[in-house]
This record gives sequence, C-alpha cells and structure tokens, in this order.
Amino acid sequence: MRMPNWLGDLIMSTPVLMALRKCLPNAHITALCQSNVADLLLANPHVDKIWNYNKPKNRHEKRAIILELKEKKFDTGVLLTNSISSAWWFFRGNVKNRIGFSNNIDIRSILLSQAVSFPKNRKNQHLVLTYLSLLGANKQDVFHKLPELYVTEKEKIAAKKILKNHGWAQEQKIIGICPGAAFGTAKRWLPERFRAVAEKLSREDSAQIIFLGNKSEIELSKTICQAPQIINLVGKTSLRELISIISVCDVFLANDSGPMHIAAALQTPLVALFGPTDATVSRPYPNGKVIQRHVSCSPCHRRECPHDHACMKAIGVDEVYEALREQLSSPLRQQRTDSLNLINHP
Repeated sequence: MRMPNWLGDLIMSTPVLMALRKCLPNAHITALCQSNVADLLLANPHVDKIWNYNKPKNRHEKRAIILELKEKKFDTGVLLTNSISSAWWFFRGNVKNRIGFSNNIDIRSILLSQAVSFPKNRKNQHLVLTYLSLLGANKQDVFHKLPELYVTEKEKIAAKKILKNHGWAQEQKIIGICPGAAFGTAKRWLPERFRAVAEKLSREDSAQIIFLGNKSEIELSKTICQAPQIINLVGKTSLRELISIISVCDVFLANDSGPMHIAAALQTPLVALFGPTDATVSRPYPNGKVIQRHVSCSPCHRRECPHDHACMKAIGVDEVYEALREQLSSPLRQQRTDSLNLINHP
C-alpha cells in the first residue's frame, strides 16, 4: 500500500489498513512510506512490513524503487497518493492489481487497473471517509473508521522520564502545545497568544506546559517559550518521542497540523485552531474541540495570508484557555487518566 507523504494524511488513512486486515486477514500487508512519516506505523498490528524510503532525487533512485517492487511481486497495490509518479511506480513494478483514485488525468487512469472516482461529496466529508471509499463506498459502514496510532507501554514510560528530566512534577497536569503547522504560516495562531495561554495555564492551573514541534519551528518557539516554568522540546524529539509525549498529555493544543491528528488518533483531549483550512475535511477525527471563526475570505486554503490574518486574529486567548480547561474535565480525559495511572511508576 502506498501511504500518504504528510503526517496528518497518513494518520487519516490508517482506517484503510484496518479495513484491509479485516477483509483479508491472511494477507501480507506492506506499507510503502516516505522516511519522514514511516515511524507513525511502528507497532501497528495491521501492517506486516514497513517499507520506508527517502524521497527519490533522480531517475536512478526512482528506478531502484521500481526494481524492488518487481522483486517483491505484489499481487495488489492500493494507492492512497494521487500523483502520476506513484501510479507509474506500481505499473512499472509489475504490481498486478493497482487500485487508486482517478484524478481526471488520462495517463494516471491508464496506469491503474481499477481507477476509482472520487466521491461526489468529497469536499463535504472528512478525508477519513474519502480514503475508505477507495475500498468500496458501499462497504464503508462495516469498516472501523477511527484513525489509530499505537504506543507501547515502554514508550509511555520513556516519555514521562523525558518530562521528569526537564522538571515536570508527577502531580502536575501535562498540557502539550504545538504552535507550528507545516502547510504555511497562514495556519498558525499568533505566537503572542500561544504565549499568553501557556503562561495563564501555568500560573492559574499549576500545570506543566510542554511545547512540541519539529526543527523548522525552533525559532518560532523561542518567541513563545519565554517563561522559565515552560518546557520547550521543539525540535528536540524524534517522531516516536513526539507521539509518546502527546499520548501522556492531559490535553493538547494545536493548529490544524500533523501533531493535531496525532493527538486525535491517540484520543488525547484536544483543542484545535482552524483558520484558512476547512475543518469539515480535516478536523480532528472523531473527537476534539475545534475553534474556527469564519471571516469573509475563509476558508481560503492559502499558505500565506495576503491580508491581515483575520481568521486567526478572531480567536481570542480567553476562548482558547476556557476550551482547554473544559477538555481537562472531559470524560475522555478521565478515562485516559485512569489507564495512564497504570504506568506512572518511574
């Protein structure tokens, strides 16, 4: 199976893996992933093998992937990406049955054995359901529709050790915050408002605030994490460490981003801030508090805002703070707290 290249998209596609395992319990399922997202599938019981690769830079590297596809002699290939190149790899790699969405480009449809039309309501339904429709729209009701990530007990214990080493006290609630977004700055709430919320939570709720993100967001985090009691782990964790830390958070705050989808898949209580993108298609699935203020130009889906970032400026500090406190008292958080208490030993 050719998996999506973005964190959030891959997470939203995981129900397809579960559906295939349910339909074909004896099949050997290989997930073909770019290296930047492959670790999301570690410990996933529906995958027999993770085939990760670096994005090919030239024709020789592309040819190497095609040759390996030929050697493995796959019976069926499911393409969750919509590019011509991925369909070409499967075609040239002699994958017998190639299933993918038709993107209205004739050459891609020719390369597929089964070219599936996108659902007519694609723009009005969640991407989780769109991915599942690739396996048959009339079968969706029997499929498990919840994105899932798998974290071992050992990883959860290691995550808490990391936090302890940075000053977290066992009795403190853990509030994770991810202020970045890979798509572009238009999706990011204002840094000074993230800082104000974090300081208010730390001061009034005696919570430990953890900022998380990738290396490209280090400079952004420096403008936010100025209070000494805040732990700044932006750019300091591996992907598996990031997942593990989010799994032990009592609540998580993020823009529309990959970490937002990680929290949703882990059932971590979540507040998600949306601006230029459409929450109907990419909101945290199935749970999570979404805050979005529609303005005249939204959703615009732009990477950079050409105006005054009105959609994000319309979201206030107090509103986000109250939403986080509400999530802290949610039944979902209590259920997770009960289970996490089993691994609270050092």
